[in-house]
Amino acid sequence: MAQLEEVLRPQVWEFPPYPAKSIMLASGETMVIRQAKREEVPVMLKAAAALTHVERDFYDIVAARAYAELLGWLRYRVRDEYCLVGLIDGMLVGLVNGRSLSKKVGVSYHTIAMRRGLRIGAHLFASKMEYHVEYLGQQEVYIVAESPIGFRRWMIEYGLEKRPQVHHELGGVMSWSLTRDLYFAAKDRLVVGERPVSDELLEKSATITVLEDDALIQQVAGKLK
Repeated sequence: MAQLEEVLRPQVWEFPPYPAKSIMLASGETMVIRQAKREEVPVMLKAAAALTHVERDFYDIVAARAYAELLGWLRYRVRDEYCLVGLIDGMLVGLVNGRSLSKKVGVSYHTIAMRRGLRIGAHLFASKMEYHVEYLGQQEVYIVAESPIGFRRWMIEYGLEKRPQVHHELGGVMSWSLTRDLYFAAKDRLVVGERPVSDELLEKSATITVLEDDALIQQVAGKLK
């Protein structure tokens, strides 16, 4: 059985670490963005599972796909995946994931904001692009959108280039690309955060907690502040 498992598991690239950073949100709260660990996936799965019941803004399909991607990472069934999380005092308020297609090309998977109106998703997406370009050293990132919000936030805000010849792993419409030139042109405007993160904030962010299912569903549905 152990020998068969070795066959089933893909080779894993040891990613350079993403250095944690902090962002002051419009609410006055501080969000820490850091790299998630594989052993933290189960608590993130709990949040993703709850959001599969929210149709608003395509949370259902985004959460369902992210659930499968994270589970694939946990079970060693996807190659070279990573996840970054956004935390306020340890509470999960958003996550982004993706993977490395090659040394030069990255693939963006999903962005989920679990609190609305604070640009949490935008900050996390920007951090994901920062990771691909500045820390993984890749030349471009393939991106698709599943919602109008995503299209406005990624394709329009970053001025992404069309890649009609590229079939994205998520399917759907044609791929778009964030190149290194586009990233650095947008960096001063869209990529924010302070480093290093204080020991106090890092300690508060060391353990991920999530809202109970009903509260999380109401929050993203716009019924809770």
